[in-house]
Amino acid sequence: MKRRDLIKALTVTPVAGAAFLGDITNAEAAPKQAPKRDYFAELGVRTFINAAGTYTAMTATLMRPETMEAIRAASQQFCMLDDLQDKVGERIAAITHAEAAVVTSGAFAGLTLGLAGILTGKDPQKIRSLPHLEGTGMKSEVICQKSHAIGYNQALTNTGCKIIMIETVEELKNAINSNTASMHFLHANADSGKIMHEEWVAIAKQNGIPTSIDIAADVPPVSNLWRFNDMGFDMVVISGGKALRGPQSAGILMGKKDIIAGARLSMPPRGETIGRGMKVNKEEILGMLVALEEFIKIDHDAMAKQYEQKINQIKAAVDSVKGFKTSVSTPKLANVTPTLRITWDSSIVKMDGDQMKLELRNGKPSIEVVGGKDNLGITAWCLKEGEEKIVAKRMKEVCQKAVS
Repeated sequence: MKRRDLIKALTVTPVAGAAFLGDITNAEAAPKQAPKRDYFAELGVRTFINAAGTYTAMTATLMRPETMEAIRAASQQFCMLDDLQDKVGERIAAITHAEAAVVTSGAFAGLTLGLAGILTGKDPQKIRSLPHLEGTGMKSEVICQKSHAIGYNQALTNTGCKIIMIETVEELKNAINSNTASMHFLHANADSGKIMHEEWVAIAKQNGIPTSIDIAADVPPVSNLWRFNDMGFDMVVISGGKALRGPQSAGILMGKKDIIAGARLSMPPRGETIGRGMKVNKEEILGMLVALEEFIKIDHDAMAKQYEQKINQIKAAVDSVKGFKTSVSTPKLANVTPTLRITWDSSIVKMDGDQMKLELRNGKPSIEVVGGKDNLGITAWCLKEGEEKIVAKRMKEVCQKAVS
């Protein structure tokens, strides 16, 4: 139909013309995008503002858009799992000054797999034997300082090894024997032990014993990503879902090539191994790499100042209520972020810490903090932009309620 004939037809038959125009403008011609599903609301799962920190029970941290894009892209392609681990491991090793690296299903899994690699090497029979060490010729003891004894060391005993506790250099030297498989160090508790990193590594090297170190939550500073590899530790493990803001179910095992190679043989996709259940998928592997790459780009000094400003805003709100005392400090070894500690005069304040936490948890929006009956703790590094204002307002309201 020519343009003038179309105009004539619309003039003669306005009703028909109206119907035509309606067809090209109605909602069906340009369907509206369906609203995004709120999965947590559908399931009845409470979400909250995280003013506590990167705790596993609170699902740790939030991933950056770049990490999520890597996960999305990975989900659309197939690849061989070992090929991806090879290439990603090379990138991570270059960043962290390690001989080799592999993405694991968390730092805990990294400890188990790394020690497995030390115990078995590439021997298939030994790999299949773990955690049963008796009669295999494998060593069975890990030496650790008493002050470094934490529940997560079960990752080491999962291999079948037992942990030998020592305190002094003399006790350490006496504990070393033909059954010593490795010497394990916990960086977060370094200041509470009698033997520091360098001496620990030196004694181990003198006796030909591999060393491991757990730095699960110990960045920033960003230099910790390579500091302990440069220092000479044979294996280093770190969580992916804390300050690195990678997938919570991922981590990194890095260190000497022979240890990583042995660890890989106890990992999926291989079966009949101690680590078969410690599966990490292609999405997490790529997500972990991108999270690491993004983390090292950050101006961490500027970010620390932002966290401090947010914490000080919450501190000022609490300080405005009579009976409460606050202090801000930054841990030196692990979870290195400005942390607000709140205490109170119990003769004035009528609630304890547990009651105040419940007030925050049950409010709208729900807020999570940490602490016990006599104190509360708050950090800002899991807060989204502007949430510090909400936390400050709610903290003031709860504190006021506690003294009324």
